[in-house]
Amino acid sequence: MKYVFGPVPSRRLGQSLGIDPVPLKTCNWNCVYCQLGRTRPLTNERKDFYSPEEIIGQVKEALEAHKPGDIDWVTFIGSGETTLHASLGVMIREVKALTTLPVAVITNGSLLYLPEVRQELAAADAVLPTLDAGNAKLYRKINRPHPAITFNRIMDGLISFREQYQGKLWIEVMLVRGLNDTEQALKEIAAKLKHIQPDEIHIVQPTRPPVEPWVQPPDEEGLLRAQAILGANAMVIPPADGTFDLSGTESLEEAIVGIITRHPMRQEELERTLNHWSPGQVSQVLAKLAASGRTQVVERYGMRFWSAAPAFYPNETHNHAVDPERPVHQ
Repeated sequence: MKYVFGPVPSRRLGQSLGIDPVPLKTCNWNCVYCQLGRTRPLTNERKDFYSPEEIIGQVKEALEAHKPGDIDWVTFIGSGETTLHASLGVMIREVKALTTLPVAVITNGSLLYLPEVRQELAAADAVLPTLDAGNAKLYRKINRPHPAITFNRIMDGLISFREQYQGKLWIEVMLVRGLNDTEQALKEIAAKLKHIQPDEIHIVQPTRPPVEPWVQPPDEEGLLRAQAILGANAMVIPPADGTFDLSGTESLEEAIVGIITRHPMRQEELERTLNHWSPGQVSQVLAKLAASGRTQVVERYGMRFWSAAPAFYPNETHNHAVDPERPVHQ
C-alpha cells in the first residue's frame, strides 16, 4: 500500500498501523538525528499532498485484513511532518468512524501555534509532539527549522494545545550526546515542560540511522540524568522490539520498501523479519531489494541500515557547512 504500512512495533504504541500522509521527506524541520535523511528543501506549506479519500480507503482495507489483536493503535506518522497535510483533521475523524482502536498522531508540534491545527488534532486519542531544547539557540542547532517556525511559536503552540486538549499529550525528548543531555540543557527543557504540563515525557535516543554521522546517543549516565531532571512523569522509552507485518501487499519487496521508507531497519532486523514471513528466501529477497534501485544501505554506529533510496544521508564525518555552530564529536 502507498499510504498505509505495518503494523510495526512501536516504542510506545505496541503494534501500530501506520498512516503516512506526506511524501518523503516533506518537513519544516531538518533534525540532526532524523532517521529519514536530510530535508531538501524545507517545506512549511500545508496542502493535500495525497487524496484523503485514497488514504482512508487504504486504512479501511488494512483494518479489514487484520484480525482483532493484531493492531493496538492506528498512528498518523509522516515521512516528514504529519500536520503539513491540510486534511489531517478530516482523516482523523474518518479513521475514528472506522474503528474503535485508539488513534495517535506523531508530530514535531511545530504547527500547533495555528488554531486550526490544534482543532484538528483534538480528535486524536494521543498526540506525541517533540521538545528537544529549552532555548532558541539549541532548538535551531538540533532541529534546524524553517525560519517561520520559531522557538516561541513552538512553546506557544504546545501550551495552547495543552489548555484545550482532552486526550493524552506525550512529549518526546530526543537526546543527542553533547547537545541536550547536559545538566544545563536538561534543566532548561524541564522548565519549559513545567509550563506545558504534558501527561508523560518520553526520553528517547536515536537508534535508527541519524542523518548526520556525528550524532551519537546519550550514554547511560546521560539517560539517568535526563530522567532525574525532567520530572516524575518522565520515562526512558526503550527501542521497539517486535514483528514487522509484511502482509497485505503484492510482494515482500513492496512491503519492505513501504516500511523502510518510514522506519529504516538494521540488517539483522530485516533478516529476522524476512525469515519470519518467508523462511529460506532471505538472501533472494535482499538481492532483489539491492538490485531494485529503490533501497540503500546506510552505515551508522558500525551497523548497516536499510533505507529508501531517495533519502539523503551524508557520509562525511564533519560537515561544518550544515551547521557551523555545532560541536564536533570525535
